[in-house]
Amino acid sequence: MRFEDLRLSAPLLRAIRSAGYRTPTPIQCTAIPHVLAGRDVLGCAQTGTGKTAAFALPILQRLSNGPAHRAAPASRIRALILCPTRELAQQIHDSFRTYGQYTGVRQTVVYGGVNQNPQARALKAGVDVLIATPGRLLDLMGQRLVNLAGVEILVLDEGDRMLDMGFLPDMKRVFAQLPKQRQTLLFSATFSDEIRTLAATLLRNPISVQATPRNTTVEAVDQKCISIERTGKSALLAHLIKDNQWFQVLVFTRTKHGANRLAEYLGKHGVTALAIHGNKSQNARTRALADFKAGELQALVATDIAARGLDIEQLPHVVNFDLPHVPEDYVHRIGRTGRAGATGEAISLVCADDKPLLADIEKVIRREVPREIVAGFEPNPNERAEPIQRGRGGQQRAPQRQAPKREGNEQRRSGQAAAKKTSARPPHAERAAPPSRGEPRNTPRPAKARPADPQRARAAPASTAPRNDASSTVRTNIPGLAPPGHRRGR
Repeated sequence: MRFEDLRLSAPLLRAIRSAGYRTPTPIQCTAIPHVLAGRDVLGCAQTGTGKTAAFALPILQRLSNGPAHRAAPASRIRALILCPTRELAQQIHDSFRTYGQYTGVRQTVVYGGVNQNPQARALKAGVDVLIATPGRLLDLMGQRLVNLAGVEILVLDEGDRMLDMGFLPDMKRVFAQLPKQRQTLLFSATFSDEIRTLAATLLRNPISVQATPRNTTVEAVDQKCISIERTGKSALLAHLIKDNQWFQVLVFTRTKHGANRLAEYLGKHGVTALAIHGNKSQNARTRALADFKAGELQALVATDIAARGLDIEQLPHVVNFDLPHVPEDYVHRIGRTGRAGATGEAISLVCADDKPLLADIEKVIRREVPREIVAGFEPNPNERAEPIQRGRGGQQRAPQRQAPKREGNEQRRSGQAAAKKTSARPPHAERAAPPSRGEPRNTPRPAKARPADPQRARAAPASTAPRNDASSTVRTNIPGLAPPGHRRGR
């Protein structure tokens, strides 16, 4: 099949030829006709197989056939694309800009971590297509810079990842501002049962488009596991990179601190490396990615923030320094290599702690990953598995550092235990220590304690609320998925 057979317009065909594409991928062949027909679509395909074009091309055609957008106080966005990460948002925007360059359809992208003024100016000038991450979108909506009343098409790209990252409350607030009569598209490389439940509440009689079996990996990627003891992973990785002369390898860790430590270790052992994760500024992330793509960095060490949205042509190697807690994330990680028909290699470093995670991954991908041992880095047969700390929803939470033990500096306590320990302290320590967040509200203050700061007092109750960070998940907030007795929260 050719792109001409999909009944795309001349401006789109011209842009496709300019981009160097000749034949559509399976997901494009199956999805584009349904999107053009106005159907709601639930699309599943392996990463790197052209999912973005599968919805970008028909959206551009539908919008270009309608009335031209004009900048005006009542100007409205006609298509909204939501995605979980800044890198993915930028990638989608680049695709819309490439394919829509001859259509007259205007688009922009908004995400956090950067100055919002350029984004606000673009919105005031009027756009047809808005690509956004949920947090920044809600900020702009609160400032009345975004009007969603005219949205005709909603796209959720990598919706399962948005659930894992705790975006469901934000997404619900966005959905509440959308018109009920609209076309909704949901695309991803993996579909958990939770995301299918969400799709059932958003999509109307959707057509399911599945170019490949659910949660499968790209055949062009050579997968293998190397058994290693827990403390030898860093040395083994440095050895593999230098001994095999790898000049471009993407490495995944579970935590931000782990990414920083590994990048520092590699740098000290002759491998140019930088870390990329949510604690890095957007400028730092952009520079690191640009240096990596240009070949100035041998290794880019990333958390799962990079498992979605990094489109690096001819990336030869992906290494799972830590296996992910969510098996589907393995599919997205190794999908950074072997893209667009190219070959690639995905290596996982597996110690005793990782074996249960590897079993879960093999169950999801329906295949066994071959095991190897590197000479000089043999695993310790007597090593016992240690539990991996897990946060909400299976995401690992980095171990918290112990605060220096100083007089009056107490750790967080709760209930009667806190009151008992506090009462046993000498008076001077009682006065020096700030009230623990976990103490009951009716804990008596010392007679000579300083008066509380009114602003701090007002903020205190909010500090007891659960954190809503990137490691949290709200999958169980989806109707019908909360187990009995589960406490709902952000």
